[in-house]
Amino acid sequence: MFTPLPEPRENLRKSPRNPWFFAILLAIVLLLGLIMKSHLNKPQLLTDPFLQLPTVNSVRVVWFTEFAGISNKVIYGEELSQSVTANTTKLSRTREDKDSYISDQRKHGIVDNNSIVRDIWRHEAKVANLIPGVTIPYLVTSDREDNESVSSKIFTLSPTPTAGVTLQILLTSDHQLMPMTAANLQKVAETIGKVDAVFMAGDLINIADRASEWFDDLRGRAFFPCLQGRGFSQLDKNGTQTVYTGGELIQHAPLFPAIGNHEIMGRFSTISKLNDQFNDPFPRAAAEKIYQSKTQKSAVTDKDNWLKNNTFNSDTYNEIFTLPGNKNYYAVTFGDVRLVTLYITNIWRTPNLDPGAKGRYRERNEDFNNFEKWGYGQHIFEPIAKDSPQYNWLQKELNSPEFQQAKYKVVMFHHPPHSLGDNIVPAYTDPVQIVDRDEQGNIKMVRYEYPKKQDYIIRDVIPLLEKAKVQLVLYGHSHLWNRFVSPSGMHFLETSNVGNSYGAFFGKKRRFVPPAYREDYTAIGDPNGLNPVIPTITPLLEDGQPLPYIDSNDITAFSIFDTGDGVVSSYYFDTRKPESEVVKFDEFKLKNS
Repeated sequence: MFTPLPEPRENLRKSPRNPWFFAILLAIVLLLGLIMKSHLNKPQLLTDPFLQLPTVNSVRVVWFTEFAGISNKVIYGEELSQSVTANTTKLSRTREDKDSYISDQRKHGIVDNNSIVRDIWRHEAKVANLIPGVTIPYLVTSDREDNESVSSKIFTLSPTPTAGVTLQILLTSDHQLMPMTAANLQKVAETIGKVDAVFMAGDLINIADRASEWFDDLRGRAFFPCLQGRGFSQLDKNGTQTVYTGGELIQHAPLFPAIGNHEIMGRFSTISKLNDQFNDPFPRAAAEKIYQSKTQKSAVTDKDNWLKNNTFNSDTYNEIFTLPGNKNYYAVTFGDVRLVTLYITNIWRTPNLDPGAKGRYRERNEDFNNFEKWGYGQHIFEPIAKDSPQYNWLQKELNSPEFQQAKYKVVMFHHPPHSLGDNIVPAYTDPVQIVDRDEQGNIKMVRYEYPKKQDYIIRDVIPLLEKAKVQLVLYGHSHLWNRFVSPSGMHFLETSNVGNSYGAFFGKKRRFVPPAYREDYTAIGDPNGLNPVIPTITPLLEDGQPLPYIDSNDITAFSIFDTGDGVVSSYYFDTRKPESEVVKFDEFKLKNS
């Protein structure tokens, strides 16, 4: 039985030492307040270090701070007796706006829809003369101008593993600060331990130029904290609140990203919200026409910069990561794996057909006579069609000795070639614009078709991959888990149900498709003709029937590629049951090259 405490006045009368007690208590509280204030004001690293671009004898170590620092170093070696100085650069486009999840103090100064610049410095050091197969400890340290110094914990690094070494590689996608992301990555660390690499098929964040989404979103879901075990994302399921921290992964393992549509920013502005800028990319060809008309009327001298600011860019993504060849498509050998990463993504537009929708299939009524406000449908950012520069590069890569001799050939990009999800419709091709006019020549409708036979992934890319005997194609975009196998045995895996799903369209579940349009926009199943594979171990059930997908907002999934036996295993975790076990539900083996 609960016994109530005596009234405070009774306590004072019975204990003559209470005045001293409260005086001492007050002093302790004040001292703790000073200590906490000092700790809060103490400079800190914005991220832990993470690994990039490993070679046979080196690896890059990268970290971020909110001060430039007079000295930024990596300390490494068995006795932490060696050091290398980092190259420091400042991110050029990181900003915050009133939609950012940041402190009120940091939001001070944001007026209306304006964004404010957020100063963030990137530090990168190349740790060289490493020995393959040997892992060594390291830490990073940054010294400020005021003589304050801050260091990371000790982590481990190594160069590219040699062929024949068994690796555990995390296959993931579409984190986007979704509620289940931290739980997903925490369960990766708890189930697998330290992975050897992370292959990430795009959509790392939501708004690429919003700094807090990368570093310190107040919801505890930012990109780097979740992959470094420093998140604090709270899930409330069935009245049970659980805080997940993510997993300490990329401090020890290199991260290989593919670019997704959320890494692209649209037309730059100082007077519109970051979300509006993200949603407003403009095709290069359309911008060229506007540029030509403007140069006839005024002096616009820096064409390249003007076009970038009035179309789209991936500047923040490119400034954060060190990619092979400094391109958004690249190839790298990692142990027995040759990873080919492609720039296959387009702008996402709503399928809505309402008069006010700047969508996949139509322009807004109010914009019919102002082509500078058109969205131009789901236009593609980087060409991949036959004879494009990226296609020609891919052909050359698939014929290279590095690719041909690899035991495992993996291709990764963002947009799905096969999926039960929503975002595979319409076809991945350039929108065909159709302008309907009345008898007087007035515009009645501006709409877009996507000829299915001109899908560049299916028509041009997949035949190349089949001919080159690629074993695994990894992608994301639809926020679900499902997989497929082609008649030749090439596997397709979409393992992006790490956050919240947009649904799977199978059985009686139908996608929205526009009525009375010329093209066949598939409402159910994979529009490109493959049947989904039922998970081989423990599929989820619906009405007693096994499901070939996971599209849950409660159950999150991740996949691990074990290069020792060539097996890809997928696991799920039910966030409604925080004490439950992680379940391996699917497994398949890649054919050896």
